[in-house]
Order: sequence, then structure tokens, then C-alpha cells
Amino acid sequence: MSEERTNPTVDVHAHVLLPALQQLVAEADPEGFGAQQALEVRRNGPESMAASGRMIKERWPQLTDLGRRLADMDAQGVDVQLVSPSPSHFYYFAGEELSLELAKAANHAVREFVDRAPERLNGLGLVPLQYPALMVEALEHAVLECGLLGVEIGSFAATPGDAERSTVELSDPRLEPFWTRAEELGALIFLHPFGCSLDERLDRYYLANTVSQPAENAVALSHLIFSGVLDRHPDLKVLAAHGGGYLPTSLGRSDHAWKVRPEAHGCAQPPSSYLKRLYFDSLVHSAAELRALVAAAGPEQVLLGSDYPFDMGSDLPVDEVQAAGLPADDEVQVLGGNARTLGITAAALLSEHPTV
Repeated sequence: MSEERTNPTVDVHAHVLLPALQQLVAEADPEGFGAQQALEVRRNGPESMAASGRMIKERWPQLTDLGRRLADMDAQGVDVQLVSPSPSHFYYFAGEELSLELAKAANHAVREFVDRAPERLNGLGLVPLQYPALMVEALEHAVLECGLLGVEIGSFAATPGDAERSTVELSDPRLEPFWTRAEELGALIFLHPFGCSLDERLDRYYLANTVSQPAENAVALSHLIFSGVLDRHPDLKVLAAHGGGYLPTSLGRSDHAWKVRPEAHGCAQPPSSYLKRLYFDSLVHSAAELRALVAAAGPEQVLLGSDYPFDMGSDLPVDEVQAAGLPADDEVQVLGGNARTLGITAAALLSEHPTV
């Protein structure tokens, strides 16, 4: 990179598959792993499961091969990728000891992958959302020990072995130490849903992805907003995948509820005002919707995202941002300026400019 070194285009939503991690959990907890696989079949339905299997097979090189990834980045006009594990690696069914082992193994694996091209890549790790008491340890491992920029989390997790199947939402008070430490570390929290509690209602037409992902984003972000997490942690850096789903451009009803319902008044300001405290990737698959997202959240809150290399992502993420016809300064911010402001850059460049 030449000029790109000072003004790189940064894709903040890209994934890597970690086959060794899947093997580890399958061997350590075959019963839990099998149950999770069965749940995925129920949630997605046989037609989507078959199509997804073919897609993963076809895109295996992009998911695992560094050379192919770098060539694709060059073709897309992307200088830097922020790489996170495939959300299929969340494994929120795992027990306490195993869950921490898996998170640390994922953190190490991402670090090793990034280190093979530190001038082009940086990474995010994982934390066991199903065990809030373990999340700070996993976060510190990712950021302080592995040198990653933060962690990726799902929209919710069910506590394993709990007879009541209690759900850990992002509003859960047990997450307060995690939010506090993330804020202290300046760690990026990448919200990426995987799975949906609507289960079989979405088991056809690929609704398990096309409806569940934006719906889960909206639910999770609403938990963050209405519970006052963003009031208590004003410097928390939360980046929502898929443009934040249904939330950013549909907050009129939330604002009204905040005005008229006492139980919806857990946040200090109207819900729509918190869009300025959240970050969103650009992956909305529509020029009009991207313009609406930028208008709602502000151009300083939106960052380039591709969901590389999955079929529900974008093969031409830079082109799609440019096709939205944003003002020139806004486009520059989305393609890389906002990432630099957040300190998201390649590992090698970050070490050269640690105060970025």
C-alpha cells in the first residue's frame, strides 16, 4: 500500500472459518454439538441447510485460504479487513470450562491468521455470552494477550443446562462488568446475530437468515438502548452488523413508547438519539437503505462491511457504497475514515501508530 497506508479502505465485517475449533468442540462435547446441529436443522429447514452446505463447500478457499482472501480484497478495492470468526463458532451451548477454552482458542487462531498478513488484516475474538461471569476474562485474553481489537458477540444466548432455559440478553445486569471493561480497554464489540428464537417459524424460504438477522439486531440493540447500558457506558464502542437490521430507520414507535410507557423509560433520552452512540456496517443490500441509514445515524457512524465471503454478503462492497451516491465526504468516512477514527486498521499499521 502507498497512499492506502494513510487512507486505507477498511472492511469491518469479514469472517474466517476455524475448522480446528469445530473439531475441538465436537470432540469435547459431542452431545451438545449434535444438539446444536439439530437445532440448526430445525431453524433453517432442509432446503436451506442443503443450500448452505453447498455454499460453504464452494467458498471454502475464501473462508480458509489467506492468498485467496488477499486477492479478493485487491479485486474489491479493500486495503484492510477486520476479521472475525464465523458466527457458527459461537458455541453458546458449551459448558463453563469448555466455553472459556473455546473462546481463548478462537482468539489465538484469529491472532495467528492475522499475523500472516499484518499489513492487511486485524482481528476480533470471542467471549462466552452464555456465561457473563467469564466474559471479562475472555475479553482481556483477546485484547491484552492476543492483541485483537475487540470481540464478536451474538444477539442473545441461552444458559446451558438451565432447566428454565434462561436467556442472556444484552440488557442482562450480569453483563455490566463486561461493558465496563470493554469501555476501559477501548475494545470494539461487534454485534453479529446467529440464530433466532423464532426457530421453526422461519424454517423455509431462507427466512432464518433474511428475517432473523435484521430482527435479532433490532431486538439486541433495543435491549442495549432501553436498559440504559449506553447511558452508563457512553464510550462503549458497539458495531452492529447488517446495518443494525430493522432498528435504525424504524425507531418512531420506540420513541413513542419511551414517552408514554413508564416501563420503556429505562434510558435517559429517546431511543432514536442513541443511534449517534452506535456504529453500523454498510451491508444493507440497497442504495436507498444505505442512504437512509446514513441519514438516520449520521455519516460518522457507518463503516464499510461486506460479510466476506458468505453468499449473503457483498462481493463488491466498495462499489455498493459508491452506488449509494452519498456526498463525497460521507463516502470517504464510510469507506475508511470512520474506521481510522475508531482505531480499526491493519495490525502492522496499528503497531506503527499505536495512538491512532
